[in-house]
Amino acid sequence: MSKNKETNDVAVPFPKNENNAVMGDIKINHSVVASIVRLAAQEVEGVHSVGGGFVEGITEIFSKKDSDRGVRVSENEVGEYVIEVRVNLLFGFELAKVGTHIQHNVSKQIARMTMKQVDRIDVIIDGVRTGKPAHTEVAEKSNEV
Repeated sequence: MSKNKETNDVAVPFPKNENNAVMGDIKINHSVVASIVRLAAQEVEGVHSVGGGFVEGITEIFSKKDSDRGVRVSENEVGEYVIEVRVNLLFGFELAKVGTHIQHNVSKQIARMTMKQVDRIDVIIDGVRTGKPAHTEVAEKSNEV
């Protein structure tokens, strides 16, 4: 598999056509993988938000796209994803259990959507919050309009 270091694209082998000739590669940018990670983590019960604490949040506002906040994606020497996801969890949930559920859901969604394996997923719990999950509040505000 080839990897374009400038854009963090990952080439996924494309199936062969009826003449057994390779048709080309499909490249998945790491920012797309980061978006999948964010959405998969937000699906897990007990997750308030994806993204680090206040200082990291301010830094990332100026340095990264919205889809990359709180998520780092790289690859190991054999091309499997190595993921770091920073989360804030809801008060009252078992933190380790929610972290494990995040790892399982992210791994499942990445494998299903990219056809690539995940080597490791590090979940960093940056805080505990009360109230509704952040992604729920955004959805409710958009429904009010």
